Amino acid sequence: MLEKVDLNKKVDKQQYKAMVSGLHDRLYTVQKLSWDKGIPVVIIFEGWDASGKGTSIQALTEPLDPRGFKLYPIRAARTYEKNHPWLWRFWLKLPARGEWAIFDRSWYGRVLVERIDGLIPEDEWRRAYRDIVDFEHTIADDGHLIIKFFLHISKEEQRNRFEKLSKDPLTAWHVASEDWDHHKHYDEWALAYEEMFERTESEWGPWTIVEATNRSHTRIKIFQTIIKAMEENLGVSTERPEQQGEISLTSSTTLEDSGNEAQRTTSS
Repeated sequence: MLEKVDLNKKVDKQQYKAMVSGLHDRLYTVQKLSWDKGIPVVIIFEGWDASGKGTSIQALTEPLDPRGFKLYPIRAARTYEKNHPWLWRFWLKLPARGEWAIFDRSWYGRVLVERIDGLIPEDEWRRAYRDIVDFEHTIADDGHLIIKFFLHISKEEQRNRFEKLSKDPLTAWHVASEDWDHHKHYDEWALAYEEMFERTESEWGPWTIVEATNRSHTRIKIFQTIIKAMEENLGVSTERPEQQGEISLTSSTTLEDSGNEAQRTTSS
């Protein structure tokens, strides 16, 4: 799946400047509408190290009302959290009615870093796929809108970004020895991501693969995907007449659409 993704997609600076203001307005509008309607929204960011999850989240939250969302950077479970069922700490972070919860990494760490780094036995991370699907199905049935992003970059792009960050004293702290170790096992991580997509893709929690080589493209696609999902959930359109005809990057956003596109390419 991932090897079929076109990582050369880009939005030039002029296009970005022309589109971003209108998308900011629409993001604020759908956030306000979800608050008024009492719809809790869960937005998940997963992806490669240095793929731009943090900067994308920063760009996303810029136009939002800070009273209406909470951001959760997820790290390894603390000692007291390990004394509960593994999803317990995530239940506590679910948004209230009308709020957005944005996760910088998430419960998918169970089948990613905990799997790759051998932090838990194999039977536990394999069982986690079922736990995750059941968890997301439960909260979706309760009215939560789930939007899941995976930011994808190539191994070469990841190395270039690590090197650039490491050369600047102000950003070198972003790259730890474990990040380079993960980079060496890029192919192993890719297999874990592929299995994650296969086992956890669902109608109530579809994955959106974001081509993250170009920062402008990354942000526009994330903004458009959230707006589209919110509009479909709310049954409204926030697009103004002057915005009609702008480029859309959401025509192949979901994993299912990406898979169909890859299948068509292979068949031809």
